[in-house]
Amino acid sequence: MTGTQPKQGIIPWPPVIYVVAIALSVVLGMFYPLPWIGDIFGDILVGAGWVALFGVAALWVTAIRTMVRAKTTLNPNAEPDHLVTSGPFGITRNPMYLANTLLLIGVSFITGVAWFLLFAFLAAFATQKLAIEKEEKMLAAKFGKKYRDYAKRVRRWI
Repeated sequence: MTGTQPKQGIIPWPPVIYVVAIALSVVLGMFYPLPWIGDIFGDILVGAGWVALFGVAALWVTAIRTMVRAKTTLNPNAEPDHLVTSGPFGITRNPMYLANTLLLIGVSFITGVAWFLLFAFLAAFATQKLAIEKEEKMLAAKFGKKYRDYAKRVRRWI
């Protein structure tokens, strides 16, 4: 990297953010449970939660396979070797982060612990501020017009 390119951080924020969100959801769910609409929509929410978890698995597997095939890094702090725009990256620029967020939403729907739902959105926001925005600057600096065209064509989340 040259001195003019944004540098990635040392801490791999996305996994840390989501692990903290899961831990806080579990602890707060045990000691300070929030009301849940499960009585009314229980079966529908549980079904939607399992669909979300299936989506998580599909996103993780296809995103990792696509990145491995492109011979680029899986490390969120490393500079990628190639701009990956196929597979799930053709639908969302951040399929792994989307999968992490869906994981918390799905678990919330299945367990009825509302904290998971709240922390899903907080974790997504924190991931965008601490990781995604820096990654996007680095990708724009490295891949230029190719990345900017991709960013115009594909949404950040969904």
